[in-house]
Amino acid sequence: MNSATGIVFAPVVPLWAIIAFAVLILLVFAFSLLRGARGAWLRLFAGLALLAALCDPKLTQEDRDPLSDVALLLIDESASQTIDGRPDLTARAAEAIRAAAGGLDRRAPLELRVATVDSRSGKATDDTGTPLFDAMETALADVGQDRIAGAVLITDGRAHDAPDFGTLDADAIRDRFTGPVHILSTGREGAYDRRLILESAPGFGIVSEEVQIRLQVTDNGPAPAAPARITLSIDGRPVRRDTVSLNEPTTISARLDKGGASVFEIEVEELAGEITTRNNRALFTVQGARDRLRVLLVSGQPHAGERAWRNLLKADPSVDLVHFTILRPPSKMSGTPIRELSLIPFPTRELFMQKIDDFDLVIFDKYVRRGVLAPAYLANVTEYVRRGGAVLIAAGPDFGGPSSLYRSPLASVMPATPTGGSVNTLFTPLLTETGEKHPVTATLPQADSTDPTWGRWMRLIEIEPRSGDVLMSGETGQPLLVLDRVGEGRVAMLATDTAWLWSRGYEGGGPLAEMLRRVAHWLMKEPQLEEDALTAAASGANVEIIRRSLGDAPETADIVAPSGERFSVPFSPSGPGRWRAQFEAEEQGLYSITDGVLETPAAVGPASPKEFENPLATFDLLRPVAEATGGAMMMLRDTGTPVLRRVSGSRRAYGPDWIGLRERGAYVVRDSRLTPLAPGWLALLIAAALLIGAWRMEGR
Repeated sequence: MNSATGIVFAPVVPLWAIIAFAVLILLVFAFSLLRGARGAWLRLFAGLALLAALCDPKLTQEDRDPLSDVALLLIDESASQTIDGRPDLTARAAEAIRAAAGGLDRRAPLELRVATVDSRSGKATDDTGTPLFDAMETALADVGQDRIAGAVLITDGRAHDAPDFGTLDADAIRDRFTGPVHILSTGREGAYDRRLILESAPGFGIVSEEVQIRLQVTDNGPAPAAPARITLSIDGRPVRRDTVSLNEPTTISARLDKGGASVFEIEVEELAGEITTRNNRALFTVQGARDRLRVLLVSGQPHAGERAWRNLLKADPSVDLVHFTILRPPSKMSGTPIRELSLIPFPTRELFMQKIDDFDLVIFDKYVRRGVLAPAYLANVTEYVRRGGAVLIAAGPDFGGPSSLYRSPLASVMPATPTGGSVNTLFTPLLTETGEKHPVTATLPQADSTDPTWGRWMRLIEIEPRSGDVLMSGETGQPLLVLDRVGEGRVAMLATDTAWLWSRGYEGGGPLAEMLRRVAHWLMKEPQLEEDALTAAASGANVEIIRRSLGDAPETADIVAPSGERFSVPFSPSGPGRWRAQFEAEEQGLYSITDGVLETPAAVGPASPKEFENPLATFDLLRPVAEATGGAMMMLRDTGTPVLRRVSGSRRAYGPDWIGLRERGAYVVRDSRLTPLAPGWLALLIAAALLIGAWRMEGR
């Protein structure tokens, strides 16, 4: 604590009255001088004595506690500060400033506040960039303006919340940022960088059609001339490579091969010597949807279940159905005159030889070989499956007979062999152990492996599985629904022709439409129904990983972050054949996730993060603050960490190799005492004595 004294005035009348009285005294004095009165000076002194009495001067004594000056060390730890050797440079400079500040409080107390600004903690959920100014104001929000000694910012200068300095003059900036603001830049002269800009990207697309992507490749800084080669990958698989022009918008196209979410990644080849490749990539997710599903339904004969198939397929407006029913074989002649026939010849050769690849799914419903479809047609269907097509076989009683479809070229792709018999009694369909795990049947409504609340069926065709997965069975374990992969395609077999009872509500019915829809979509390779799959989806910063498998449980998911950091998260059971893991993303970009068998990407954040729009260090955004407050702008690579000093008054706050923090001298008053310099009666007595003296001098 220290003391301070001074003189204060406590006028007993308003200020205008004091001014008027002072003017009156001067007028009287001037008039007396003009008349040559010998007591003019005495009258002046008498008036001044009265004026002093009106002002009531007092001696003040204060007991003061000095307040420490506050300086801010703001360390930029944003994503753009993690490149080009900036972390080490930042750490060394921050440690030097901390150490130097510790020895500067001998003359006047100094408190050094250290704050960090880190865009990485929130940038997985938003793209606000580096809030440098907000961090600086928050750190000093509880400090009076008269205590702020200055601020030292260790940064690359990329402040994404910089105010519009064009609307602020120097005084306004100084009112907002008290004390010198010094900028210590972590950049380097001559640095350059190549950047990929994603100008437009689709959010949705049609499967088997191309989507358009508009992009641009630009160079920042004195970059050497080099071609810009880009690679487009979908779900981690490269699909095309191109060379594009620099600084010019370019449009490229890509074909969607599947429904559901596809992660698109575009990467421009690294430019030798550029400071980072973090902005050489852009990623986004495209949801694929099928425009029209073309289905060929072949019914071997009219029966009650035929309508169930038609109702299911025609209820979906996205399905184009081609259906024909074999009413009689060609060998069975009819005496009906040609002119009276209402039927037209079906284009079997065109459908099964020329246009079979146009169909997404072929269904054989109780089909029996009767000479309508030649073996060459069925052999072509077999090749269609191996090339990636899909076939569903709904077996009837004739499946085990001599005219069975199994006794055709299609047998080579069938997942089960008929034994020749059938069970013609009511039975309840049950899920097998595999069916409880498989996404096609695991979550069917009212499903229960031991007691499903489904209606019963009337006939089960006896088959012997030879490949694939059995998802449903009869009550005694006979296979009922079998799914299999063949080459690039898929095949399903339903060993009953009475599933239509569910659609009629027999004994409560069952989810026939949902079951057949899932089977059909699995055959057409919908990602949501894959039984052996690893998927990842980001919701803000949270990334959820789902592993589906019919086999053993996975242990951990191994993750590679965009920066190259590796870590693992454990899986936990989330239902039969399903495991779940999750983590909080700390970076924006493309995460690579694997369980040791499968691999999947996860896109977190925007396609082009703001932090890497231009990672070159700059003084431009912070220059108005430094110049208005008298702060320095230095590049640490060129000057090293400057010496820290204290400066007083309005002295310059920096030099070639040093920066200064001002001594503010702020204090808080603990006690104050006022003592009148002279009582009012004494001033009146002096004034009276002077006036009497003036009267006597003038009376002689």
